[in-house]
Amino acid sequence: MILEIELVVGQRGDVRTIYADVLDLRTIGRTSISRASHVEPDDDGQWRADLTPVGGPVLGPYSQRSQALEAEVAWLRTNWLLMEEIDFRRRNSLIARC
Repeated sequence: MILEIELVVGQRGDVRTIYADVLDLRTIGRTSISRASHVEPDDDGQWRADLTPVGGPVLGPYSQRSQALEAEVAWLRTNWLLMEEIDFRRRNSLIARC
């Protein structure tokens, strides 16, 4: 569970974040939000975090959904949030544009 929100402001003024209800992103400007990943159960009842929408791996299996969600956020923070450059039109990622 995300208790704080990290906003990364790019050179063009685009803001990238891992969405959480902590901040209403509409208060900082026009937004465009899209899914970065999918956390779903598999046929065996195990949980997987599919990060392929942002060019990442499929993580898991995990016995609990909360474990998959934690792994998802950790991967996004490490591998996606702080990326230097990203083509916002080609990548289906979680973005808030201000």
